[in-house]
Amino acid sequence: MTDIPSSRPQPFLPGLARLYLPLDTTAETVLRVVAGVLLVIHGYGKIMNPFGAVGMVEGLGFYPGVFWSPLLAATEFFGGIMVAIGVFTRPASFAAMIVLLVTVYFHGIVLGEGVGGAEKSILWAAIFLFFAVRGSNSQSVDAKIGKQF
Repeated sequence: MTDIPSSRPQPFLPGLARLYLPLDTTAETVLRVVAGVLLVIHGYGKIMNPFGAVGMVEGLGFYPGVFWSPLLAATEFFGGIMVAIGVFTRPASFAAMIVLLVTVYFHGIVLGEGVGGAEKSILWAAIFLFFAVRGSNSQSVDAKIGKQF
């Protein structure tokens, strides 16, 4: 039987440990890759027109927009690629988390939508917080090169 690390609670059905433990790293990798790919998809339009969000970012109080708009595009597009493949996972995830926290503020407060309007951004910010703290795992470029930020 597979031993469960003592820092983790024991399953109610011990036989399930053989299922959970091997899938632990894989499930984390799937979450990282999906989050990264979706961030790339979200940032694709912005990277194709890096100055297209100038008005939006200035509307949020980020001046000058010609600086913040391309930074937003790069964070979403290139940061998403880095998260997906697991290279510089912590700083890329931290940057993505900051972007998502701004969208929480925008939807929740500026637009007055409250938690209901910001719930997707809250969830995404929490996912990127996890990877900003956790970093990547053994199934990443960081692991292959033997270094993490």
